[in-house]
Amino acid sequence: MIRKPTSRETARKPNMREAILAAAEELFATNGFNAVSVRDIAHAAGANPGSVTYHFRTKDGLLLEIYRRHCGPMNLRRSELLAAARRVRDLQDRLEAIVRAYVVPAFTSGSDLAGGGARFTRLRAVMSAEGNEVARKIIAQTFDDTSHAFIDAIHESLPHIPRTDIVWRSHFLLGALYYSLVTPERVSRLSRGEADGSDAAGAIEQLVQATVAAFQAPALDQAAPARRRPVVSSKS
Repeated sequence: MIRKPTSRETARKPNMREAILAAAEELFATNGFNAVSVRDIAHAAGANPGSVTYHFRTKDGLLLEIYRRHCGPMNLRRSELLAAARRVRDLQDRLEAIVRAYVVPAFTSGSDLAGGGARFTRLRAVMSAEGNEVARKIIAQTFDDTSHAFIDAIHESLPHIPRTDIVWRSHFLLGALYYSLVTPERVSRLSRGEADGSDAAGAIEQLVQATVAAFQAPALDQAAPARRRPVVSSKS
């Protein structure tokens, strides 16, 4: 039977809830959701398993709380910037402002509690790749409304581009955002030191400009025939 923490233990460790959240986030980001147990989290936090269930009931509840504390502020900031971007009259400037409204909050949340940070971004990438049903539901619950709002705003700025194409290109933006935040040292290495991958301002500008150009590319069904080659299936 899992023992709940006593009131004396809670008073002695007022930051235990925060310690559990931090430990779980680090373990999930490093090992994935499926491979981490409640006991692992408790050990890393210096707690007993009963403390985890007392504060969060289940491991699923713990993951949901991690997403809420990070993504609530980030989604709120994105929505504020998106509202301002949609008031821009020039369509080119509006599109850039919309993309910037999506990208900037992920970079400017330098503290782990402000909506991003490399560790949480790494966790999001791991959760997306892991294919866990619980994580999928939490991700959809956390991001789908905001994602639809951005996709609709981009489509309003580029009405000649099918919404399905915009969905694909938004998907690519998310992948680029993950990679830029998680492995900035790769930019420094491949540029032989001429670029600083940890330069957030530079990364934002590169990502915004590349994404705007991608969104403005011709729709797939409008691409020049010479640029669309048939897919050749390989035979063993």
